[in-house]
Amino acid sequence: MALEVIGAGFGRTGTMSLKLALEQIGFGPCHHMIEVIHNGEAQTPLWNDALAGKPDYAAIYDGYSSAVDWPTAAFWQELADVYPEAKIILSSRSAESWYASISETILATVRAPETWPPQAVDWFRMVSKVLERSFGDAKTKDELIAVFHAHEAAVKAAIPAERLLVHSAKDSWDPLCAFLGVPVPAEPYPRTNSKEEFFQHMKDADEM
Repeated sequence: MALEVIGAGFGRTGTMSLKLALEQIGFGPCHHMIEVIHNGEAQTPLWNDALAGKPDYAAIYDGYSSAVDWPTAAFWQELADVYPEAKIILSSRSAESWYASISETILATVRAPETWPPQAVDWFRMVSKVLERSFGDAKTKDELIAVFHAHEAAVKAAIPAERLLVHSAKDSWDPLCAFLGVPVPAEPYPRTNSKEEFFQHMKDADEM
């Protein structure tokens, strides 16, 4: 099964809502970091290989029709080449609100290795490397916001307009469904993965 949709947006840009939305309109299962949490024993080594320059995308995405969030977002450019028929979605939000969200969730967790439970150390190390691939040496708020803007500009420059949708959760169903050529569901667009939900996912990682 080849990926039909690839998410290029960083985590904390509505990627969990987008995952649920894509699954609802027929592009599931959708790969997301939550899949790596729940299937870390199989997924973590595969992503470590990808980070080392030996990706096996067929194995990583076996059974998935779409992929969003990290680790996918750190490999968006080569994935766009590997799956040339796939549509690209750049999930987005304001840089300030993104930083506020990621600094209180992902960064607060990954930057505190003393809190990592022994059974999840390999997973956290892999995630740290994924973030380094996206952020480089950026650490401060200003540096990370600059990376965020540069990333979005790079995606927009590299992907032809007809293949790319820039989408915010507040945009809801209409542009997403028009872009993918499917009917608009009657149900509201998913709204999920608050800070509280994020830390519940981290608890799941602790227990994996």
